[in-house]
Amino acid sequence: MLLMRRTNLYFFCTFLLTFFLIAAMPVQVLKIIKGKPETQLPSHLQREDLKHLQTGLDHTNKYFQGIVILSYPLTKLGDGTDFFKIVLQDDTCSRINSINVLMYGKMAEDCAKLIRNGDTFIVAGFKVAESPTAREDGRHACHLQVSEESGSAIFICTQPSITPFSEATSPSVAPKYVYTPLNCLKDGTVVNLYGIVKFFKPPYISKGTDYCSVVTLVDQSNVKLTCTLFNGNLDSLPKIYKNGDIVRFHRVKIREYNGQMQGITSAGFASLTFDGTVGAPVVPRASSKVYTFVDEEQKTVEELRIWAASNLSVSGPEAKLSDVKPMMFFDLTCQLVGKAKVDGSSFLLKVWDGTKCPYPTWKVPVEAKELEGDRVLLHHLRNLTVDVLVYDNHVQLAKSLKTGSFLRIYSIHTKQASAKNEDISSHIEFHLHGGTCYGRGIGILPENNPDVEELKSFLECVELTDSQNMESVSSLELGDTFDSYTDLESPLQRCQQLSATVLTDHQDMSNTVLKTVLNSSAPQQYRIRAKLRSFKPQKLYQSVKLHCSKCNTLQEVPNGDAIDFILQGCAATAPNPELQSMSWYESVVWTTEEDQGRKITIHFVKHYEMLQRPENTLLMIEGGTLKEIWKLTRRFKCVIPVKSKEDDLELLDLSAPFLLQGNIKYYGCKKCSTPKSIKNLSSLAEKREPSWEPTEIAQVLGIEPLQYVFVMKFTLVDGTGVLNAYLFDYEKFFQIPASEILTNSFLQQKMEMTMNTLSPPGRKLDDLPWLECFIKSYNVADGMKHQVYYQIFDTTVAEDVV
Repeated sequence: MLLMRRTNLYFFCTFLLTFFLIAAMPVQVLKIIKGKPETQLPSHLQREDLKHLQTGLDHTNKYFQGIVILSYPLTKLGDGTDFFKIVLQDDTCSRINSINVLMYGKMAEDCAKLIRNGDTFIVAGFKVAESPTAREDGRHACHLQVSEESGSAIFICTQPSITPFSEATSPSVAPKYVYTPLNCLKDGTVVNLYGIVKFFKPPYISKGTDYCSVVTLVDQSNVKLTCTLFNGNLDSLPKIYKNGDIVRFHRVKIREYNGQMQGITSAGFASLTFDGTVGAPVVPRASSKVYTFVDEEQKTVEELRIWAASNLSVSGPEAKLSDVKPMMFFDLTCQLVGKAKVDGSSFLLKVWDGTKCPYPTWKVPVEAKELEGDRVLLHHLRNLTVDVLVYDNHVQLAKSLKTGSFLRIYSIHTKQASAKNEDISSHIEFHLHGGTCYGRGIGILPENNPDVEELKSFLECVELTDSQNMESVSSLELGDTFDSYTDLESPLQRCQQLSATVLTDHQDMSNTVLKTVLNSSAPQQYRIRAKLRSFKPQKLYQSVKLHCSKCNTLQEVPNGDAIDFILQGCAATAPNPELQSMSWYESVVWTTEEDQGRKITIHFVKHYEMLQRPENTLLMIEGGTLKEIWKLTRRFKCVIPVKSKEDDLELLDLSAPFLLQGNIKYYGCKKCSTPKSIKNLSSLAEKREPSWEPTEIAQVLGIEPLQYVFVMKFTLVDGTGVLNAYLFDYEKFFQIPASEILTNSFLQQKMEMTMNTLSPPGRKLDDLPWLECFIKSYNVADGMKHQVYYQIFDTTVAEDVV
């Protein structure tokens, strides 16, 4: 007994001492010595696991420890209080292994000065609260709130100064990351992963000054993941040079779209890229200056290399100039020796790889003042260089290239052309078409790249004497390259860059210029090639309307406030107890603590007199708010808002949705609908496997459903005229369902990027991409006047644009 009293007294004194120490020094910095903090934590504190952090539990004598993987800038709240947010990663192997920590007041200010990514962060005296961003950021459902006023204490175990590779790999300071296999990805999570590059698009300008890169990965699970990565800094995107490279991505956000998982960049995204060749040195190409890479990960890279060598065919269509043939697409590793502007939408690159093309090649005529490069070297290499004509979205990058740099140009097209002059034989042209389809693009290779080192060694051995003395049997000089200028073919006649849009039918129709379209009577159909000068509405969410195919009317999509107003009006009427728990549904009623005891009734539709699993269940709700209904749609198949009348339940006013399923609200046409009894739903419940499809539900309830549609006005130009054409499309043009765009931020970003690709802001007309479209003209009577309108049809955005 005496021993127990002394022990309790010891712990009590330790607790008091710790309390006063914490009060005096709420933020303490501890040094790591031989892998352990130099000062031990108070013995009464016990470590809390991430999985045990829940609201309503007592965490008084607990501390949480994690690695800082992300920190946000120090800011001030509305009342002037300092606010600082970090993300901690636990060393568990659970799917969700990170949590947000929110710091307030002086503690926020102090920590913002001290904390770096990779530090070990220990916090005690914290408050656990629900995280409102858990669904968006994929982290823990709760966050930790920390402040000096609430008696919190923070211990920071700082890293020593590190260099990008060697010191950062020390196991004592490197955070332990959990990597998710591609077959275990979940929608809405933020993960770290390894993968083998099966396909990629080199970075290209996608929106303003932002760069975009698309990468398709695969791992030992044989599951593919396509990631769309954005960054304003080109160097912050993965440095991928060829298919088969190994990548490590940190903090990739996973989204499910059309039944497939996709990855996008999230805050703090970082990458490492490795050569995928078995036996090659494991040297990372990093997207950030500071990173960690431990011995265990080197083993991961080597295992992926071995697996890829046995199970994947990732070799790209690489070729040397000596191997090219007409009508061929290939990747070329080369050195840039000259460049020149050709016109507003094309640019010339003069390159060589030390080998000679076996066919006569086209020498693009340019003005001498436009050509950049060493004239003597260009003259010496005149029989070994080829002219690659670069179009559209590749022009901006091509202009920035430095002569002498080493490049990998992806998906060059060799086109055989017949010369107009009979005295000159046919020749081969080299084109890098616009867009990024099939991975088209330009990659800049560093001097230490193994392929560059091999190429440099080869170029140093090339004998120039023979090539500069012999006649040009493999090169076609179309005029004097340095002293004269000859116009290229017109944009409609030259080897056209691929359009940013694709025709889905009527391929046999020939192009018609806009001037002819405008001077022709309606109705008619045309195939046109034009540029998108402007579009309306500029706020893209305003382009989504509701359309009734029966009466051909359009209406605006109701906003949340309008729907809530209708729901609140119905909630004022108490549910009818006599309509609860009927033969085909089971009812549950409860009263809320707020809103003066508002009653909510949920009716669960049964199947063969049994309740189904939530994901297969249709339910009806009385008295619920829009927020409450949205929560139900996350768990249940679909939700129908209803209200009680004397002898039956009935739908609400059709200004509100008659059905909510997933993230979509379904509306009915007031003019064309004839609502029927809710009892008709029982006929669907009696089916062997009720699908609860919106069209079936609308049919049995007498609803004429409205369809979500994009309605936009495009102003098109082609040099012969200006034409306004309307886009009226459900999902074909953008390859995005109009029904999902208003509730899906990923799709909104995708649509905004698409429009910025079709009509880049701030670009000159010459620099805009071409659009190939079908349009139809039709007459509209307006009183005594007849006006001709134009509508786009059978056209979709090209795959590489979306």
